[in-house]
Amino acid sequence: MEGAIDLSFEAFENINSLPDTESKGWLASDLSEKDWTVTLSTDAINEILGMVNRMKENPLPMLLRQPEQFKIKELTRAYTKVKKICDLGVGFSVIDRLPLDQFDINDMVAVYWALGFLMGPNVAQKWDGTMIYDVTDTGKKFEYGVRGSATNVELVFHTDNAFGIQVPDYVGLLCKYPAKSGGLSRFCSLYTVHARMKEAFPKQLKRLYKPMYFDRQAEHLKGKEKVSFAPMFTWNKNDLYCRANSSLVRKGYAVIDQTIDGALSDALDAIDTITSSSDLWIEAPLERGQIQYLNNHQLGHYRSNFVDNDYIDKKRHLYRLWHRTKGQITYDG
Repeated sequence: MEGAIDLSFEAFENINSLPDTESKGWLASDLSEKDWTVTLSTDAINEILGMVNRMKENPLPMLLRQPEQFKIKELTRAYTKVKKICDLGVGFSVIDRLPLDQFDINDMVAVYWALGFLMGPNVAQKWDGTMIYDVTDTGKKFEYGVRGSATNVELVFHTDNAFGIQVPDYVGLLCKYPAKSGGLSRFCSLYTVHARMKEAFPKQLKRLYKPMYFDRQAEHLKGKEKVSFAPMFTWNKNDLYCRANSSLVRKGYAVIDQTIDGALSDALDAIDTITSSSDLWIEAPLERGQIQYLNNHQLGHYRSNFVDNDYIDKKRHLYRLWHRTKGQITYDG
């Protein structure tokens, strides 16, 4: 297709030659809350107070804040642990927690922004350059050009920005308020998903190593291609990289009015079947003040639909950051 973004890689012809993933994955029964929780010490909380005081004494626009502007030895230590969990552990970590009730929310978002650089450079999350993204129900209908994160609908297992040119390495979420009900977060190891696919659906897995169209959700310059073209699974040396979002693949073909080939349709159905297995996923509800980080290449995440609080000032609201170690800080990188 002329103008399509070709991000394809050479597909593996022999599925048995793929690296082992089972040993790198996990099942829900393997884990407990201590495997992903990082609790902030009293010294770390005091460093947050110091950050707020320094910001008030030395005003700057939030987006110019960097961690080296502050004395944050304990917070840096906590973030080092978080990053290790994301890279070498279960793939997601929850920081418990920022003291939201003690400070103005804007001060806490500024702290969150500055600390985010300890995961990697903060990068744009929309084509218009939005750096801090509000995950909240805007009341808009989930349709072309409207991201699911701006609605209250169920979001299938996915990685963020699966359709992007430069996919973020890490995703951060600071919880201002959770939903009244629903909005449940689930996580699964894509290493385990890959191993299950290889065992039960090897033919379908092979198709996921070949390019497919993803709906770009209108995040591009006007007149540019509405879809990107990439495989779902690739490898970076010994690390699995996954662009997971079966919903956006199906929408991608609909956007360009093309019929999904039978092999791809079967492959999408197969991965949806695998990720629906409850023994694969962990539920970790995000509470007020907690920060969640996840590895956006090797961890799939899901969100159930939700009902908001009756009070509009306490409706579900998360502040999202994307971190990427390659490319520029612009949306396309």
